[in-house]
Amino acid sequence: MSTENNYKIATELKQMISVAQAHHYQIIPEYAEEQALSFKTCAAHTETLQNELQIVFGKEVHLISIHHDDFQKYLSVNYRVNQNKKTNKLSYSDDFLLKIIYEAKEIGSSDIHFEAFEEKCRVRFRIDGKLIERYLVDLKEYPILINRIKIMAQLDISEKRLPQDGRIHINSGNDEFDIRVSVLPTLHGEKIVLRLLSKDSTNIQLETLGFTELELRRFQENIKKPHGMVLISGPTGSGKTTTLYASLKVLNTEFSNIVTIEDPIEYTLEGVNQVQLKETIGLDFPNTLRTFLRQDPDIIMVGEIRDADTANMAIRAALTGHTVLSTIHTNSAWATISRLIDMGIPPFLIASTLNMSVAQRLVRKLCKHCKTKHPITPTLLPEFFSIPKHWKTHFKAIGCTLCHHTGYHGRKAIYEIIPFSPELTEMIKSNQLDITQYLIEKNIPTLQTNAIELVSAGVTSIDEIYPLLC
Repeated sequence: MSTENNYKIATELKQMISVAQAHHYQIIPEYAEEQALSFKTCAAHTETLQNELQIVFGKEVHLISIHHDDFQKYLSVNYRVNQNKKTNKLSYSDDFLLKIIYEAKEIGSSDIHFEAFEEKCRVRFRIDGKLIERYLVDLKEYPILINRIKIMAQLDISEKRLPQDGRIHINSGNDEFDIRVSVLPTLHGEKIVLRLLSKDSTNIQLETLGFTELELRRFQENIKKPHGMVLISGPTGSGKTTTLYASLKVLNTEFSNIVTIEDPIEYTLEGVNQVQLKETIGLDFPNTLRTFLRQDPDIIMVGEIRDADTANMAIRAALTGHTVLSTIHTNSAWATISRLIDMGIPPFLIASTLNMSVAQRLVRKLCKHCKTKHPITPTLLPEFFSIPKHWKTHFKAIGCTLCHHTGYHGRKAIYEIIPFSPELTEMIKSNQLDITQYLIEKNIPTLQTNAIELVSAGVTSIDEIYPLLC
């Protein structure tokens, strides 16, 4: 059992106090009764603390003294705060929904899930790609919370049978951001997912995303070409949009007219003309792309190529002398070609317009302070995976206070970049879709190759890259 699980407390207990209270009073809930509460603490003056807590909670309070190190582990696992911020800039509110939103924003959560089941309702935060249960909500209170979200997102509170999508703007005085709202009817009630969208794009830089030196040079060369298309592929949540924004920041000059069609607009970029998709009124990808071509653009960014119409319009824009950047859902950079062919795009058009195909994944980075080194053994890897001769060691996630006892801290992108040379273009035109030997000859690393290098260097773990080895 991991350290994180050893020090994890039940959600019902966790939500008894706020993150601020846990850190200020140095307390961790132990149990709760109707007339009494019990807390673990490492505080020295327990009698003074006990009297203050009895006034705060209006109940009899019992304190259990534990070692300082154990207390810090409990605090780190259950009441995490953003280590990069010295002070909490967001002002908390008595409003329970705003309290949840501000807390999620403060600790770097990307999504908040509100879920209803037969006997309980819960709230979970997605942090570094993993969901963590944070609150339990009373069955009677859950509909009130859902309606509060709907009202803020200007959705129909009487409609409970159909999905709805909306948007919330939050301005706390110190921070300003938007939230994408998705409502889904389920068996026991409506499930809502809030996607927290940061307007601040200052920290997005190509150099910090995870490219190797060679990959960064290849990527920059191809996005700066005066025409043609660059496609970035990967599953939902793999960082494709962030890579697109970082690319736009490089291309954004006073001499370029950049237009984008997005769903949603995750970051605002000064000097870029950004359009929010609204399919309900006909403002979809294909129609907007047609209009873009009459707007004298130099660079066009399409949030996602979802269908044949969008693909055809993007190809047409690239053929007529524009640079087109977009994303597509495929498993590898080369699979993008097959996906476009399946959409009905002729191979010769793909070969004429595609400058570069990129695939990417996000993996969690091991905590530098607690990871441990171990030898590679076949039992750790998929059955038919052939271990490269140079791969001798790997690192395991252990967990410490600095990483909230998860063993990981932050995430990093892994890339597979295929620039389209004349030789590769001819292979596409002649339907030669096996390019394994070509990648080896041209020294083009795959997602799997780069993933193994990261594990060998101690950046991430085998668990994080395991799907790429299968």
